[in-house]
Amino acid sequence: MDYNFLNKAAANQAYIAGMRPVLKKGALFSDATSDYVIPAEPSPYGQVAIRFRTAHNNVDNVFLIVGEERYLMYRESQTDDFDYYVEEIQLENEKITYYFEIHSGKIICYYDIRGLSRNIDPQYHFKLIPGFRTPSWAKGAVMYQIYVDRFFNGDKSNDVLSDEYSYIGDHVKKVDDWYKYPDSMGVREFYGGDLKGVMEKLDYLEDLGIEVIYFNPLFVSPSNHKYDIQDYDYIDPHFGRIVHDSGELLSEGDCENANASRYIDRVTNKANLEASNALFAEVVEEAHKRGIKVILDGVFNHCGSFNKWMDREKIYEKAPGYEPGAHISEDSPYHDYFSFQAGGKWPYNGKYDGWWGHDTLPKLNYEGSRELYDYVLSIAAKWVSPPYNADGWRLDVAADLGHSPEFNHKFWRDFRRAVKRANPNAIILAEHYGSPEAWLQGREWDSVMNYDAFMEPLTWFLTGMQKHSDDFRPDYIGDADAFWGSMYHNMACFSEPSLLVAMNELSNHDHSRFLTRTNHKVGRTNNLGPEAANEGIDKAVMREAVMVQMTWPGAPTIYYGDEAGLCGFTDPDNRRTYPWGHEDTDLIEYHKRLISIHKWYPEFKTGSMKFVDKDYNLLAFGRFQEKGGHSLIVINNADYEIVREIKVWYLGVPKECRMELLIKTDKEGFSTEREKFPVEAGKLKLKLGPKSGVILRYEDESVEEAVKNANSTSAFGEEYGKPSLEPSSWFNFGDS
Repeated sequence: MDYNFLNKAAANQAYIAGMRPVLKKGALFSDATSDYVIPAEPSPYGQVAIRFRTAHNNVDNVFLIVGEERYLMYRESQTDDFDYYVEEIQLENEKITYYFEIHSGKIICYYDIRGLSRNIDPQYHFKLIPGFRTPSWAKGAVMYQIYVDRFFNGDKSNDVLSDEYSYIGDHVKKVDDWYKYPDSMGVREFYGGDLKGVMEKLDYLEDLGIEVIYFNPLFVSPSNHKYDIQDYDYIDPHFGRIVHDSGELLSEGDCENANASRYIDRVTNKANLEASNALFAEVVEEAHKRGIKVILDGVFNHCGSFNKWMDREKIYEKAPGYEPGAHISEDSPYHDYFSFQAGGKWPYNGKYDGWWGHDTLPKLNYEGSRELYDYVLSIAAKWVSPPYNADGWRLDVAADLGHSPEFNHKFWRDFRRAVKRANPNAIILAEHYGSPEAWLQGREWDSVMNYDAFMEPLTWFLTGMQKHSDDFRPDYIGDADAFWGSMYHNMACFSEPSLLVAMNELSNHDHSRFLTRTNHKVGRTNNLGPEAANEGIDKAVMREAVMVQMTWPGAPTIYYGDEAGLCGFTDPDNRRTYPWGHEDTDLIEYHKRLISIHKWYPEFKTGSMKFVDKDYNLLAFGRFQEKGGHSLIVINNADYEIVREIKVWYLGVPKECRMELLIKTDKEGFSTEREKFPVEAGKLKLKLGPKSGVILRYEDESVEEAVKNANSTSAFGEEYGKPSLEPSSWFNFGDS
């Protein structure tokens, strides 16, 4: 007998048996959602199970790398298509970062927020912050931003009157034509929208599917935007109720607000102020009855020159019950609330620090006044407590608050404690440009208005426009590599609890309307005129954007009127009135259908997100939960038809099944007519028309039983959690 031959044959068989197939990189997956981090928001000093998915029998080993620690993960369970690896680790009270190392034959690769990678880069490691939780109601919540003066006029008796007072050098003006475009210098124009108007439109918002109202500032202020607060303790009676109304308007040519007795009575009379606060409490109560939360805008970096602490306009100088402002008297109790410069003299000292040098926006001096510091913290708690019961704050220019980053971090930590002690379910969202990572460490903000990881990448991809309509880059349109690279780079700044509550907006009060960006016109209302914002728009591109908005991780946030087809260049043109009676009803219906889909299918609120496919003008991604729905979103932003074969089994879709069409949009409109698409060998073939998008979904009705059987020996039983968030494949190992 030839023993050498037998030994060689045995060795060959052993080698073949030990071989792995080509690495199926698209099957590799993990994220920080509750399917892959259990619990998803762990407590300090607790234990957490971290999971990783591979194709079935496709890898040799998976290692979890946490800091300097290295854990060999064990195979917890398996299905026909996937293996699930797990490791349980003990937490301290500090943030941890981690990534995965995968061994398959001679291949060693890494997995982090980018997805599969050949290199290790700490900025893309997954993040887990023990003890950091964001409110469950806010995760994926559909928000609606209301600029109150331009939404609906429900009470004409509280309208700002022409000549009622002077603002930035001239008299204010009441606009009687609701549909008039705002003037290019429209800071003194008032259209009369108020809280009574919001109350009257709550049924509309409920029918639209809104879950949260975010109000631009409501507190007493002389401007229509109200980012120059006059009194933080009270809702502006022009938005609220005016129950005492006496005094005179300014005479022609008189810009001295000390003579604006009608305005002084309206905004300093405690009867008006208390009645307005009571109305706000009623609005919140009515919203809550409909299941709608309410978020306030907090402007704490600066106040306004009208503010009672400064009183440069002499509004409060002779009003009963008010202390003298810091502008009025050097002995004012509010003197240290501001930084006065050398050389100024009282009374009426105008030499103080203004935000960005604007004397109409006095910079608040927190470092110089502990009393101011504590007062603003009390305001933070007051409005999220009974009887007002607001559900959180959006913070204006939050990172600019003090004179140093160190001080700002301390203040926002104290702010968070004050708010969460008063209302543990309140949310704290901040306006911030650039990386928010330093502020999202679980002790300050919950999340941000998501410019860098949503609004900007999507705008560039779909329109090639800068978010102010200040630049047009046609080479940016359809650049899928730039889109995914920007999205994943900026999403890496968030932990999962922050990402799921980030405000994903297409438009807001600071930027041009998204629908206007689709016309590729560079400019503003002062040089192009307001009509130009309406010309050449492409509603098909707008519908593509809304489809992504309603299926992307985070809280989709609609700027009032976007759903009704409102256009506009950057402010003040983006602050046009809601077009009641002239709405684009088809666009409203489209929003309603997508909002319903977003709310009905849980993967869109808290599910995993996975890159699926890309090409020029093509985006394809999935949202899915391990037990439940598996949805595919495909956008064709090209002006021609495409046919694409897409691998969907990576989303947990069976390799032989049918996916159901939930909604489609194209240049002609949209449809929710149900249609079945066959999946064969794990692939789906789609034909997409120009400027189109589709959402298809599969729900495995037997998945719960399959998981139960697969995990009969699992250390963690049959309950996993929820979603995932992966990036695109940044390189190829072979078969994908």
